[in-house]
Amino acid sequence: MSACLVLGAVLGAVTSCGADREAPVETMGIVDQHSPASGEVAERNARKAALAAYSGYLAVAQEASGDSDPHHPELTTYLADPLLTQVRFTIRTAKEHGAIRIGILRSDPVVTAVDVASVPAIVEIQDCLDATDWRLVYAEDERVVPGSQSTRHLATVTVSRYPDGRWLVNTGAAHEDQPC
Repeated sequence: MSACLVLGAVLGAVTSCGADREAPVETMGIVDQHSPASGEVAERNARKAALAAYSGYLAVAQEASGDSDPHHPELTTYLADPLLTQVRFTIRTAKEHGAIRIGILRSDPVVTAVDVASVPAIVEIQDCLDATDWRLVYAEDERVVPGSQSTRHLATVTVSRYPDGRWLVNTGAAHEDQPC
């Protein structure tokens, strides 16, 4: 049974559903304290952590691309391989050609799947990325790099929970042929 049953007439105070703190208990009969199933809580926490990791990834990737820094120290806060290597390669390639990204990348992510029972636990996210104001330009004069027009398109990522407890974005794809 997912709810905690407490016999208030016998116990003055009890530990509620495995928490470390004591909770006051009504002294009249049995109190049924509804709590969400642990699977629901784990899934909700996974969604929240994955969306935070994804949001952090987008922010740090924008910053690293604008600074032309493929080894930006915060990339590893939100990314793991193979996506980490792909992002670094993209930034390094732009840097080698004298280009940076400027502007704003807009995002509207939606969690499409959660599997907290898998090892590692994973969350899949689908996003409509609006990169129309996030331009690849030459660093010296901010002229747009020819053939680099940004679009509004579908993107998908997988966020995994690593053994140290961190949620990191480890795979991703931009589906530029799929406008949204």
